[in-house]
Amino acid sequence: MTLREILTGTSSWLRSHRYEEAGRCEPVLNDDGLLACGFDAGDDYSAPRSANTSNDPVVVSAVTSLDHHDPAEKLYEGINRLVNQLQQINDHLHCQLAQHEELMDRVRELPKALESLPSAVENQKQLTIRLLEQLRSTSLKDQQFIEAVDRIPQETARQTDTLASINHQLAAAADTDVQLAESFVKFKGTLDRLNENTVSNTEGILQMSRTFAASDRYLKYVISKMNRRYAWTLAMALSVCIGVISVLAALLFYLAS
Repeated sequence: MTLREILTGTSSWLRSHRYEEAGRCEPVLNDDGLLACGFDAGDDYSAPRSANTSNDPVVVSAVTSLDHHDPAEKLYEGINRLVNQLQQINDHLHCQLAQHEELMDRVRELPKALESLPSAVENQKQLTIRLLEQLRSTSLKDQQFIEAVDRIPQETARQTDTLASINHQLAAAADTDVQLAESFVKFKGTLDRLNENTVSNTEGILQMSRTFAASDRYLKYVISKMNRRYAWTLAMALSVCIGVISVLAALLFYLAS
């Protein structure tokens, strides 16, 4: 039998004995002249004896108070509150017991979890070592990149110097081209004058041919002389052309190198 059942039975017993029969008190005078109350639980207090009855002492009917019922009700309410509090304590203890059992289950599982802890720590160590190696490799690459970036201004300055040198060479080549153009202009003027001279010589030869038509030997002599002069002029012109072409080829070879 649990405590709750005992308290419930006690409450039921108190409810069944809440109201009791009130007895009858008959006050009488004793030898000392004082009132004496005799209690008779078997008499019916609802029909009191008449005070005018002869040969009997004076009977005073007593009205029994019902105030003694309030403490029983308060006791019942207190017991109910106690039962409720004990029930709450019992529920709380059950909850604590369940939490304790759950905690014990987790504590029993703790060794298994701790068994895998060294391997996890070792794996974490390996991952940390790999991460450190990757960070070192990344740091080395970053350092190389920084060094390459630092070399960019020097390489840029070197390229600028190279471009300036190429610019000077191109300017010199342009001057050379201008000089060659002027030389070609002069050569063209020479050829024009030579052509004019040739035309003049041809006219002179024709004039001489018309003048000295009778002298064939002299004409042949003059023609052969003019042919030799023309050959020398052509040779000179070819020599100048070859020289100019050689200069151009040398200049192009120099620029290509």
